[in-house]
Amino acid sequence: MDPIIEVVALLLGFLGWVMVGVAIPNRYWKTSTIDGSVITTSTIYENLWMSCATDSTGVHNCREFPSLLALSGYIQASRALMIASVVMGTFGIVCTLIGMQCSKAGGDNLILKGRIAGIGGVFFLLQGICTMIAVSWYAFNITQDFFSPVNLYGTRFELGEGLYIGWCSAVLAICGGSCLLCACNFARDEKGPYPYNAGARTVYSVAANSKREAASTYDRNAYV
Repeated sequence: MDPIIEVVALLLGFLGWVMVGVAIPNRYWKTSTIDGSVITTSTIYENLWMSCATDSTGVHNCREFPSLLALSGYIQASRALMIASVVMGTFGIVCTLIGMQCSKAGGDNLILKGRIAGIGGVFFLLQGICTMIAVSWYAFNITQDFFSPVNLYGTRFELGEGLYIGWCSAVLAICGGSCLLCACNFARDEKGPYPYNAGARTVYSVAANSKREAASTYDRNAYV
């Protein structure tokens, strides 16, 4: 495996993992602006954990969702998938660090290190898939409610910045995992130094002795 590809894949997976941690607590997963007078204009925004509102004076009021069971199914699923994404990313980083050629944690067995790095790539792929499903599912419900004819006069939410952070995180994690899986060599060991062959040395010594005997014979015939 190319060490440069290993480093690039690790950086991509690590950045994706960090961005998942940024997306989860981000408050702006969906936003809505209610226009009115200067006093009544307010902005409503929500994420996986709470619903907040701010008015034109800059006062923020947040309320956490009171009950887990009372939440919509897609919010509960998105929570679970995002938490699973963080766990998968953690395992991916650890496995990749152990499986890198420049790391001494996995020993000198290049086949074993390649397999460990490949497992890290699988974890990165699972991280990206979990994040992509959670964010896309949440965005689908926002757009469905926005264009619903039943909700013509209700509050309409739009996509927030937290969703875009999640999408970027998923793409980075999938790219990092794909690089590791494509670059890892599971079937055979890397090329190393040639093994010692005693037979080759013996043949070489016999050939050398024959050459010396031929030279000494030629010298004796030259004096006759």
